[in-house]
Amino acid sequence: MPAGQLDEKLGIQYLDYNPARTVATMPVAGNLQPYGLMHGGASAALAESIGSTCAVLNSDGAVCVGVQVLANHHRAARAGVVTAVARPVHSGRSLKTIAIEITNEDDELVCSAQLTAMALPKAPGARS
Repeated sequence: MPAGQLDEKLGIQYLDYNPARTVATMPVAGNLQPYGLMHGGASAALAESIGSTCAVLNSDGAVCVGVQVLANHHRAARAGVVTAVARPVHSGRSLKTIAIEITNEDDELVCSAQLTAMALPKAPGARS
């Protein structure tokens, strides 16, 4: 992946990736909103990144792009590192549904999310 992409900017680090479960961490520092809480958009970006990775791992080499991400924010995170775990809920030929849970260092649920991803034969906008 080229340098300077969003995962790098957010500090996302992948710990484990396989078709059944994908795990990544992200620091809270650097991903805060003005009130000193982890930004909901950072949680959503983490969910989409790890969910898309999980979808690709369930797609036999197809390109997967997110078409919808739903995120519920349950608890504030102010410091430390959050961990995201993505698991496939449905893995059809075209659509993949991935459940993502983001927890804090005390294993408390910070955000639950669901990603719907579409499997495509090539990246959108790619030239033939």
